[in-house]
Amino acid sequence: MNLEQVRLVDEAITSRHSVRAFLNTPIEPEVIKDILQVASRAPSGTNTQPWKVYVVTGNKRNEMVERVCAAQIEVLKNPELAEQYKETFAYYPEKWVSPFIDRRRENGWGLYGLLEIKKGEKEKMAEQQLRNFKLFDAPAGLFFTVNKTMGIGSKMDIAMMIQNVMVAAKARGLDTCPQAAWNHFHPIVLDILGASDDEELVCAIALGHADPNHIVNTFITPREPVENFTVFLDE
Repeated sequence: MNLEQVRLVDEAITSRHSVRAFLNTPIEPEVIKDILQVASRAPSGTNTQPWKVYVVTGNKRNEMVERVCAAQIEVLKNPELAEQYKETFAYYPEKWVSPFIDRRRENGWGLYGLLEIKKGEKEKMAEQQLRNFKLFDAPAGLFFTVNKTMGIGSKMDIAMMIQNVMVAAKARGLDTCPQAAWNHFHPIVLDILGASDDEELVCAIALGHADPNHIVNTFITPREPVENFTVFLDE
């Protein structure tokens, strides 16, 4: 691999960020197929390749958005209904500690600040949260599942495959937003997908062309320097 190839790979990785406003420009199915073909080269324990991907566009996408948005609105009106929609695995910790909670807060208030949503403006926060379930207007949603019989390692495997999807999409001029928010509504999602009973929803990705004029897409999260998270050991 020469220096130009290295630069192109690095650029695809470092230029990727979570896009929260998309154009409704459709994506050719062959492009999505190519992305998934490349992404399937992700490593997996003993080559189990535990992932399954559902590509949702058109009327099926609209049905997904309509049904899950309706459920989210009902939960907001009647919080006790949230008991019906629990994720099947804990994505976040029960108790937050520093520095992770600090980064989470910085991320949340940074985004809300850009959108001029102030603390206590619950209606605006709820509307922004609902945008998740509209796929941020992206024309395609990719839903990733694993078989329930697989262990925690399968989630590591599919996570690497998901990263490949996002980088391969970026290399083709497309943008993405990975979303764990859909996991709460897995009964609805899996029903619409026609998934089998032994499948577990892991993540969704909004896929499309970023809206270049929406201010939300100027939000880029910071990263810690290598020295802060790496320990080099030498004899």
